Amino acid sequence: MSAFADALADAGGAAAPRERAGQLRSLLERELERGAGELAKPRSGYGDPIAVAVAAVPGSGLLAVAPVAASLRADPYQVDERGWLLVAALAGALVVAGGRPITAGAFPGGHLVLRSPGDDPELATLAFDEYVADVDRVRARALAVPGAVLEPAAVDLREPIGARHPLKVAEALAALGANPADPGAADANEDAVLAALGPDEHQVTRPHDDPQPARRVARRILQRLAGMGKWGGYHTEFSHLARGFAGNDRALAEDVGEKLLKSGLLLEKPSVGQRHVFLNPRRAAEIYALVDKGAVPRGLDL
Repeated sequence: MSAFADALADAGGAAAPRERAGQLRSLLERELERGAGELAKPRSGYGDPIAVAVAAVPGSGLLAVAPVAASLRADPYQVDERGWLLVAALAGALVVAGGRPITAGAFPGGHLVLRSPGDDPELATLAFDEYVADVDRVRARALAVPGAVLEPAAVDLREPIGARHPLKVAEALAALGANPADPGAADANEDAVLAALGPDEHQVTRPHDDPQPARRVARRILQRLAGMGKWGGYHTEFSHLARGFAGNDRALAEDVGEKLLKSGLLLEKPSVGQRHVFLNPRRAAEIYALVDKGAVPRGLDL
């Protein structure tokens, strides 16, 4: 086990006395740095599982910290798929153990802190371990820690920026009883998640009303993917792009999907036997301009 896990067990776990909090916090910071390094590898946590820490902080609810950048709250696009699925599992665990809403902030060292109402860190650790078990090429575990270890992070916790932030998608999936760390969960629960999230804040004009057929289809495809937070951590099968289209529009949607890939607005994730696609986070401004206003970016031939 890691030095942090050893010290935590020696101190009494979540019941460790407050005077051990400083030592445990220092070791946790080192453990989070190790975890961040592990997530950069092709296979993460196989020597010693990546650790996330969960605590009940009086007056603040459940707090949890993960080895990814705290800036995820504002910019979800910088975390790769496995890092995101780890966070999604943690967000879902907090929903199971504490409810909603999820807010986010920073731990010393710049790592992500999540908060939910509630006071049962043991339940959160069990839910996390269950959710994360099937994440590909990641071995991780949750550890319950004394509230005093995470207490300094219980300030400046805010909602993720954007009505369709992937953290809100993960929260909605967990509330529906789905595993938010399952990449296919968002597709399987699309209608329910969209209903739970409410109107898309980016929608200014209705893509459905666009008089140009190919542009209308492109706008609808991108709008749906953005609405479901499909920016990399969540992705979808290419064949799903034609969902919701009927008649000639279905074949048109498949053709438009290929053109969105060719233009770079969509990116493809290699997968055995299937094509999976996601929105290109570096093209977010162009994607929203096309969805909102019908502004076709250079390189997209519709």
